[in-house]
Amino acid sequence: QLTKIMKFIIAALIPAMASAYAPNPVIGIAAKGMSLLKPIFKIEAELQAAALGAISKVDKETVIAEINDAKTKNKALIYTYGLSPFSSEAVNILEGTECEFEQIELGPEWFLLGGKESVTRVALSEQLESGATSLPKIFIGGECIGGCSELSALSESGELESLLKSARVPKKGQKSKPAFSFFN
Repeated sequence: QLTKIMKFIIAALIPAMASAYAPNPVIGIAAKGMSLLKPIFKIEAELQAAALGAISKVDKETVIAEINDAKTKNKALIYTYGLSPFSSEAVNILEGTECEFEQIELGPEWFLLGGKESVTRVALSEQLESGATSLPKIFIGGECIGGCSELSALSESGELESLLKSARVPKKGQKSKPAFSFFN
């Protein structure tokens, strides 16, 4: 009788576990290691944004306004590079939550960015105290939580689900509810 109950419990749990995404530990370690190169990337990003931004006549204040608009319109938001394993890992983690999120790809990789995208990258770095210029950059409830390593840590600790819930990030296919209503 006990084995039947255990088989039933295991059978019930396997589909639930299969839908969640477990962060890749190798990507997590590499993401933490990339922080050692932050000072070099910061200088490179600022030079790239200054040069390409000037050539393209990009207004940084307009870029900042666009970022703020995207943060306001999306309860969960991620800025990515298309070819970055860190961006792919972060997207996989967010998809594993089955929550809605908006993904904005700046370009394939940092060295292939245009003027506006380079300025956006620097503007995004100013959203964090650390000033990291790397992507992804993830926003939940309008607040930047960081990048891949921070998202991975939140996922592994179980805090990501509660953070998404407290920011009222709807599950995919679920209608978003207003913050307050007498009728809901």
